[in-house]
Formats: sequence, C-alpha cells, structure tokens
Amino acid sequence: MKTIGLLGGMSWESTANYYRALNQQVNAQLGGLHSAKIVLNSVDFHDIETLQHQGQWEQTAQLLAIAAQNVEKAGADCLMICTNTMHKVADQVQQAVSIPLLHIADATATALKEDGMTHVGLLGTRFTMEQDFYKGRLIEQHGIDVMVPDSTEQTVIHDVIYKELCQGVINPASRAAFIAIIEKLHRQGAEAIILGCTEIAMLVKADDTEVPLYDTTEIHAAMGVRWAI
Repeated sequence: MKTIGLLGGMSWESTANYYRALNQQVNAQLGGLHSAKIVLNSVDFHDIETLQHQGQWEQTAQLLAIAAQNVEKAGADCLMICTNTMHKVADQVQQAVSIPLLHIADATATALKEDGMTHVGLLGTRFTMEQDFYKGRLIEQHGIDVMVPDSTEQTVIHDVIYKELCQGVINPASRAAFIAIIEKLHRQGAEAIILGCTEIAMLVKADDTEVPLYDTTEIHAAMGVRWAI
C-alpha cells in the first residue's frame, strides 16, 4: 500500500472526516486490522482564512507549497488537499512537489459521470461558487454543466461554512436553509448537488432530501484509497 499525503486543517473539522473516511475505506477493502498509510500536515486555518478573504491567493499557495514539500519529505507517495476551496492553488502546489496531486474536482467528475449526471448544482464557499477554478474544470475538462445558487443564497452558504461548520457548530435552521437552496436548484434543472465544501456533509445528509447529494470528502477519499491500494 502506498502512503497518502494530506494537506489538512482547512478546517480541522473536515480533515478529521477525511482521516476517518480514508481508514474506513481501506479497511472495507482489505479487512482485518488494515488502515490507511497517511502523512498529514495540518496548517493553521486562521492564517489561510485571513489570506483568502484578503484575496492574497499567491501567499496561500506559498504556505501550502511549503506544507506539501514537507509531506513529500515525510514519505508520502501522493498528495491530497483536504478542502475544495484551496484547489484554487492546486497547480502551484503541484509544481512544488514531484508526487502527484489527486484533484478533488476530477474525483467528483468521475463519480458524477459514473452515475450519468451531466447537469448539477454546486454548493461551497463563495470562492468556489463564484470563481472558475472548480466549476470551470468540471465544465471544460469533464463536460458537466454546473449551476450555482444566486448571490443572496451564496452569502448564506458562505457564512454558515465559516461561522458555523468550520467551528463544529451544527444549526438546524442552517440545515433547513441549505435544503431549501438544494431543492430550488433541483427545480431549476440540477439532477444532483455537489457538496463542494468538505464541511457541508456535516450539516446535510442524504436522508435530508430526495435530491442526490455528492459528498466531496467521501469521493475524494475514495480516489485516494483506489490510488494507494
């Protein structure tokens, strides 16, 4: 089994879910006492979040590039960035290391295409919903049509992620707001919804709606496990 390298801490709440998913999926496939071989570098999200909201993306890239190099030096055979938003700087991080970076959007696209989904809604941070580094990759490289909520709804989603989910707060009112947005996107033509922030699956579960949900944490972890074993 190869060693999976993780860049985590963005937030640590979702990174804990990555760690659990990777180990559960390895054990499900190999049985016994098998668990995943992992090297984790968990950054201080305060520093990253401050730079995100200042628009200092090159500085975030530099921080993650150094962290990625340390993961490689520690013996990792591949690299996974444990957050959707920071895939905005995935190319810069990949350039800093010689091991392959497993891209979360590619993992998500593979899962969608396997299920025949071609027109989807995307929830995430405002950065992920507004900018093209994620949805553009789905559209241009994978031929998947992507819808996003309106500006007011994006603000709701963004604020819940940073002010609640990243701090481990699960608010039933926020769940209801997310479900309303999900079902509105479905009425507008989305066949399924990408939970394109690794914290959202902490709030919204498959049982909460009849609209198919794609949990990017579980999907990305599955990609890492397939690669490792």
